[in-house]
Amino acid sequence: MKLYYSPGACSLASHIALREAGYDFSLEKVDRSKRTENGEDFLAVNPNGYVPALKLSDDDIMLEGSAILQWVADTKPAAGLLPPVGSRERYRTLEWLTFVSSELHKNFSPFFNPSMPDEAKALYRANLDKRLAHVEGKLKGATGFLTGDRFTIADAYLFVVLGWAKFLQIDLSPYPAIGAYLGRVASRPSVQAALKAEGLA
Repeated sequence: MKLYYSPGACSLASHIALREAGYDFSLEKVDRSKRTENGEDFLAVNPNGYVPALKLSDDDIMLEGSAILQWVADTKPAAGLLPPVGSRERYRTLEWLTFVSSELHKNFSPFFNPSMPDEAKALYRANLDKRLAHVEGKLKGATGFLTGDRFTIADAYLFVVLGWAKFLQIDLSPYPAIGAYLGRVASRPSVQAALKAEGLA
């Protein structure tokens, strides 16, 4: 099994989940020119050109971070990364996974685009502040994770997306509960190992 990734990109969430689940896998870095570190044309792996992509043991390629996260969780249920099918807790976790994808990821993305006009960035920043306030409210007083005491795939994704704030110089100090949460997630051995493997720690 091989995970195609770019350091610190949303593929880091899949990387963390694979380690949490105890999978044996290799990593292949993808650069901005869409070549992998071994010279492979990444567009032949994923014509959409973005990570993550997960090559399974039968050479089938799985795409889209949220789908990969759910597959990892469902194929290693003992890891507890996603509650059982039919449970209310499962859908709360998927609710958060969707929120991170549609409301946080999409509002961070424009800040990585150097051609995005400042006026547009201001609109995205206003939306981002509203979404961050929502997360802060959810985490206020919490000592665990998004849906309780158990770390889930939604936490892996949220940790990665919120981590972009530092790179983009977006101040998270108005959100102390988020800061404490990021510290809790960062202390997990799987997260430390993934960050080290990607050259981020």
